Amino acid sequence: MIISRQIFEFFNKPLIEKVIIEPPFRYEAIFQDEGCFLYIKSNTKIISANETITTTPKEAVLLKCGTYFVDWIKQFENKKIEVYAFHLYPNILHHLYQKEVPTSINNPKNNQQIKKISLNTAIENFIENLNFYFNNSFLVNDDLLELKIKELIILLTQSKNTDTIQLLFSELFTVNTISIKKIVETHLYSNISITELAKLSGLSLSSFKRAFKNIYNDTPNNYILNQKIQKATKLLQNPTLNISEIAFDLGFNDPAYFSRLFKNKTNLTPSQYRLSVL
Repeated sequence: MIISRQIFEFFNKPLIEKVIIEPPFRYEAIFQDEGCFLYIKSNTKIISANETITTTPKEAVLLKCGTYFVDWIKQFENKKIEVYAFHLYPNILHHLYQKEVPTSINNPKNNQQIKKISLNTAIENFIENLNFYFNNSFLVNDDLLELKIKELIILLTQSKNTDTIQLLFSELFTVNTISIKKIVETHLYSNISITELAKLSGLSLSSFKRAFKNIYNDTPNNYILNQKIQKATKLLQNPTLNISEIAFDLGFNDPAYFSRLFKNKTNLTPSQYRLSVL
């Protein structure tokens, strides 16, 4: 759950945010007309239409416009997580740079959705120093926010990730067109719901189901479950994997629920099936 949220606005839009999260929590982030630089002080799973990545506290990410789900798993009691988000709008960047807009923003070159950024001391110090302004928000004005966004971009483009960051900035505001089939195949064995798959596809739930039926001649729930059970029968033939591990690998958070579904499809529990094939 979200414990607290502080936002600095610029041109009546959220520009810099600090959010405190208490895991476990899944957050839906929709960046329709913007990119985002995201720094999270925790191991974090970020899910996009065409990939799932995990970041460490020593990494940040640049996200191009699109829909994402961000997952935090509870690892320690009373552990709260700090999240810093920098919203990168094309009109604001053009305003800030005026005639000096980096050419990499104007010339699209690649289609990467998420780019990991290895943090250096300069970027880490820049983010930590923002806490002074979050604690003294009365000092924040438009001039300061302009400087902070420019400072962030300078630090990013001068880091060891320079080339790849510039390439990503070139595509930051271009929506990727990713096929439903690609999205389904990418997340087939994850714990993504049908509703979330539809959102990653940029479709309403009803439109997604119709499109899915046209492609697979089946409903999303039935097709995906059958694929998971089929993979489970193969994994169960490996005696080194326990049933709970298999359930989690297939996107089931509850091994007992996985066992019930498996029995409904095969008339055997996972344990019984394993004994029958080993």
